[in-house]
Amino acid sequence: MSRTALQLAIIVGSTRGGRFAPVVANWITEQARQHGDLDVNVIDLAEISLPNEMPPYGAAPGPQAAAALAKLTPGLAAADAFIVITPEYNHSYPASLKNAIDWHNAEWHAKPVGFVSYGGISGGLRAVEHLRGVFAELHAVTIRDTVSFPMAGNLFDGEGQLKSPEGPNAAAKALFDQLVWWGRALRNAKEDQPYAA
Repeated sequence: MSRTALQLAIIVGSTRGGRFAPVVANWITEQARQHGDLDVNVIDLAEISLPNEMPPYGAAPGPQAAAALAKLTPGLAAADAFIVITPEYNHSYPASLKNAIDWHNAEWHAKPVGFVSYGGISGGLRAVEHLRGVFAELHAVTIRDTVSFPMAGNLFDGEGQLKSPEGPNAAAKALFDQLVWWGRALRNAKEDQPYAA
């Protein structure tokens, strides 16, 4: 990748057994790599044992949390932009994703966040709308356009390939075009003047 490439962290938000997330993650990761302006790092929350209990405000995390954060925090801090992959659980996003978000703060500041969602008839869009408010509180910029997969299991074949890729591929390109624009704009602005939250 060139020196102008953005560092993109793709966050796989589901940790549920038998999850569909890897299929969606593999597809969007390939789309990101084909875009050409992104250096991609996939962060799968199922591979990180982040505890639910946080230490008192201002206190250092315990040993289990510190070990998990050592796997997670550097990738978030290094990222210029994020793609969050989320299913929809009960009209919202998974607790594992909220937990990972809440363990961090400055890592999100003045960075763009795009969404890829999947689920039943809504395609996970209700989860995305809830996440927009969370990321606004963390001084992140959410990308308007999303990629969503309603009834996702019916859209991919047994090899994890989309049966009709044209629409999703076009949506992914639009998402990445916007993400790259915002990522560069925000990175350049922070180089000119540090962001104060």
